[in-house]
Amino acid sequence: MNTYTFFVTHRVEIFSTTLEHVELVLIAVVIAVAVATPLGIFIVQRPALRTVVLGVASVFQTIPSLALFGFLIPIPFIGGIGKRTAVVALVVYALLPILRNTYVGLTGIDAAVLEAATAMGMTPWQVMWRVRLPLALSVILAGIRTATVITIGVATIAAAIGAGGLGTFIFRGVAMVSDAVILAGAIPAALLALLADGLLALLERRLRVS
Repeated sequence: MNTYTFFVTHRVEIFSTTLEHVELVLIAVVIAVAVATPLGIFIVQRPALRTVVLGVASVFQTIPSLALFGFLIPIPFIGGIGKRTAVVALVVYALLPILRNTYVGLTGIDAAVLEAATAMGMTPWQVMWRVRLPLALSVILAGIRTATVITIGVATIAAAIGAGGLGTFIFRGVAMVSDAVILAGAIPAALLALLADGLLALLERRLRVS
């Protein structure tokens, strides 16, 4: 069976696994943003913690994806077989780009702008919320963009622990030695990454202009 025929005959299954993949990615990225952004703000106010926090996030990023999934399985409450473990692993991989860009964006503001805000009587937290964050949004979004693309790719490994997604076709195709089945997972995953990257890049450019 050629690739085109396989795509046509299995279009419903491909579509459903693509939706599973998108669900995994969205949940992981939303959680990562909710964790990494406040943490980035926190270490801006406490420079002594910067090296530790960014160092730990960097170490997690270096762990091979399949190994990380394996390490998480026996851990109570967050481990096991299925989507929960996959989401935890994906969040871990998404943290560093968002955390690093949040810190860089917030600390890269022109000193003259910050001095002017302070001279107007703003407290440090007012400066953070009214000056730093609005000016740093495009940089933070660039980190979210990177994290999203990484997560889409790593999420294909989630099928190895029964979490579904497009990796299901890739692992099945490897077992069957079938290029058509592998491509049924690889092509939609690549298209998702390109689509997410393009949409977030457009939003990032609009924020830079505004």
